[in-house]
Amino acid sequence: MTSLRPLLAPLSRWIDLVAATLVELVEQLSRRRAVRLVELEPGVFVAEDGGRPPPRLAETDLMGAPPLALRTLASRKTVALVLHPSRFLFRPLELPRQAADFLDGIVRSQIDRLTPWSVSEAAFGWSPPAPQGAERIVVTVAATDRSRITAVVETLAAAGARAVTVFASPPDPAADGPAVRVLEHRARGGFDHGRARRVLIGGLAGAAAAAAVGIGAGATASVVLGARQDELAREVSRRRAVLMTRQSPATDPATLARRSLERRKHETQPTVLVLEAVSRLLPDHSYVTEFRIEGNVLRLTGFTRDAPGLIRAIEQSSEFARASFFAPTTRGPSDPGERFHIEATIQPRQGPPS
Repeated sequence: MTSLRPLLAPLSRWIDLVAATLVELVEQLSRRRAVRLVELEPGVFVAEDGGRPPPRLAETDLMGAPPLALRTLASRKTVALVLHPSRFLFRPLELPRQAADFLDGIVRSQIDRLTPWSVSEAAFGWSPPAPQGAERIVVTVAATDRSRITAVVETLAAAGARAVTVFASPPDPAADGPAVRVLEHRARGGFDHGRARRVLIGGLAGAAAAAAVGIGAGATASVVLGARQDELAREVSRRRAVLMTRQSPATDPATLARRSLERRKHETQPTVLVLEAVSRLLPDHSYVTEFRIEGNVLRLTGFTRDAPGLIRAIEQSSEFARASFFAPTTRGPSDPGERFHIEATIQPRQGPPS
């Protein structure tokens, strides 16, 4: 597993990058079907939905079972719920300029000090950092009791909203600052980063399985075709032999001699081919001083740096089998290497049997 980490880590980062891209794409498409629900004054909401006359809703419409108007407004849409600043507690937080990259952790650690709620009890967010001198920045933290807005979020989710993002209006409308995001809720089964990652991993696993099945099927087909080709070659050879037998009497000495020569021709490797096969097998550091063929047995004598390796090379070739030493391997003071004595069986040629 340790050896796979250098390969799995880049793959995991690539999956995270693609998953984030897919989620961002889905969110961009979802924004085309978005609605803003703005609390103009405590308990009075107005819906901004693409130029139509904005309907007004009371806070009671956002509690409990959603009415038909709310279901029509929020169904399959992304809802931005902008709440009145009176629902929130705003606190400035002054920090060093270098802390701008770590605001999430810093604000979380300060919630207990800045507000009467813990991190788990509060819905909170912060404004973009504003410069405060040369080396300092200040952010405005907006927080409220999470339970005060949970019921509204659940009603919007029950009305069919894909996602609900809660914002806090800035405390000073004249300042025209951006709303602060304090809570984000996605409907169950929504397309988030975790689901996108699971889909990508499943797709990659499926593709790998399909590739493995394809490779296995190809290998099986190759073996089957090779076996079929060998079977056809044997059948052609058998029928050729039958035809030759019918064309000449079996008792004819000339025919018998010709058949014996043909059988020997097809069963015995020519010396020049055996010599060529040996020359291909010998490594650069090995050479032969004696080359003998006795029937179907090849005997080699010579010098090498690696006699066991030479045995393995001969054994693994398709021209020879049962390679072994027929005399001890020795090394003299003046020898350039180990003196070997190797014999091997010459494999018969593939050809028509008698």
